[in-house]
Amino acid sequence: MGSEKKIRVLGISGSPRKKATDYVVNEGLRYAEEKYSVSTDYFSASGKNINFCIHCDYCIRKKIGCVFKDDLVELYDKMIWADAWIIGTPVYQGTLSGQTKAIMDRCRAVVARNPKQFKNKIGIGVATGGDRVGGQEPAIQAMHNFYVINEMIPVSGGSFGSNLGATFWSKDKGAEGVSEDKEGLRSMYRTIDRMIEITRHFMMKE
Repeated sequence: MGSEKKIRVLGISGSPRKKATDYVVNEGLRYAEEKYSVSTDYFSASGKNINFCIHCDYCIRKKIGCVFKDDLVELYDKMIWADAWIIGTPVYQGTLSGQTKAIMDRCRAVVARNPKQFKNKIGIGVATGGDRVGGQEPAIQAMHNFYVINEMIPVSGGSFGSNLGATFWSKDKGAEGVSEDKEGLRSMYRTIDRMIEITRHFMMKE
């Protein structure tokens, strides 16, 4: 039955480094696995060849994917497989990293082939910054815009602590810094709890 299906969660780190963002996305997957026994997969932008969208409309004309056959091809399959996504980004200039933006822009190739491909998948946002108030919330809002445009369901952890999603302060100490940010971890766990709740709700309707 639909309610018995194991939830599949994809974690995406849009950082070119394997430091703070890599840590928090993997910690989110670990938490979801331990508390909810979900199936997980992971993609890191670190070390990957990711071209940015050039708006060539190849995906619209051909409907067979993107003109670029780079490292995002493997991510497309993971995105389709997953019921819920955790996208994590470091904050660059008050918003998303270039890698995170390129990943989102290049999803046009998937929905050009099937406009309903991502419909009703659940998405949450996680943002890490060297400053406590450095652009984490604008970065998460950009992710929520992406989810809405692609007919996904953006989810937060709710009022009083994780209004838009999970925000972390690394103090420019990478994984060590975010691992010590107790409020950041609390905001992520709450957001993941809500993500699982909403995902179960939609799966029971299938």
